Amino acid sequence: MRLLWKIAKYASIVGVSVIALAVVALFSLRAYNQRTNAPRFAIQSPNGIEESGYIKIGGIEQWLQIRGQDRDNPVLLCVHGGPGATWIPLTENFIPWEKQFTVVLWDQRGAGRTLGATGASIAETMSVDRMTKDGIEVAEYLRTHLRKDKLVLLGHSWGSILGINMAKRRPDLFSAYVGTGQASDMPKSIATAYAHLQEQARAANDQRTLKVLTRIGQPPFDSREKIEVFFSSMGKYPPASDRAAMQTIGAKLLAPKPDYSLHDEVDRVRGFMAVPPLRVYIELLNTRLGSLGPHFDVPVFFIQGAEDNLTQASLAEDYLRTIEAPHKEMVLLKGGGHFAFLSMADKFLEGLVSRVRPMVTKQ
Repeated sequence: MRLLWKIAKYASIVGVSVIALAVVALFSLRAYNQRTNAPRFAIQSPNGIEESGYIKIGGIEQWLQIRGQDRDNPVLLCVHGGPGATWIPLTENFIPWEKQFTVVLWDQRGAGRTLGATGASIAETMSVDRMTKDGIEVAEYLRTHLRKDKLVLLGHSWGSILGINMAKRRPDLFSAYVGTGQASDMPKSIATAYAHLQEQARAANDQRTLKVLTRIGQPPFDSREKIEVFFSSMGKYPPASDRAAMQTIGAKLLAPKPDYSLHDEVDRVRGFMAVPPLRVYIELLNTRLGSLGPHFDVPVFFIQGAEDNLTQASLAEDYLRTIEAPHKEMVLLKGGGHFAFLSMADKFLEGLVSRVRPMVTKQ
């Protein structure tokens, strides 16, 4: 018995040591990749711009990153999804975009470095209305700071809800609105996604997922636990392009931008796991953007993944048909999913350059 105890103790020590060495190796690889990545992230153009830092928005410190190879290019303000996500660690994805646009990434209330500055108590102030007002303040700041009359506004998923509200409330700030992973009738989107997920689980004879879906019941969901279980179950059956996008995001953990720290990584996770309160999720999942009315004073573009299983392209098309705007256009990316801006970044940029940029530079 004593011998077995010694063997078990020795094995546990070896196991802990192996794990510790693996962690040290991963951290060392991460640090090495950050150093070697640095030249790829450098803005080399003499007329380029590379700025980042906190500004006071909505009474709190919020993080902005501004990058581009030519200050004379149109400004593209990106409103990320979530709530609680951040696009800052995905900066490398936008490097080709920075030749055509000055790309602004904003860590919203409850996300990324903004969350790092405020702490999780900020969750109590999160809402569509409050964060729409934040976005408008960001746009006003950028217009003055970058000496631009108007900006191109890009919203993804949750950010497409904020973006539509921003464009409706303050069209004077924007030369065009671009939606991707575009929300429209979210109760219908979630009901459609739930039914499709059941079909996928049945086809795969995935009894575990079918039992989980039966347990949480049909949407609408009335608890955070049910919402998290639903989205976790959806994660088992993503479109192929979304699976590739998630792998890209995961790879950034070991090859991040040079100034993205481990503390930043923790805040990125906290934004999803700890911050958005249930009422924000309920507000998101009950959104019907058509209720805001059909009239827009800015051109509207939807660049949508045709295989988006959360904000389905068919519903985005239905919504676009109801919109009255100076110009409106749907660009379907075949094979693209909810994260087409990431998995099909080149084709997405092509849509921005060929459809959106000529219109905004004419204004």
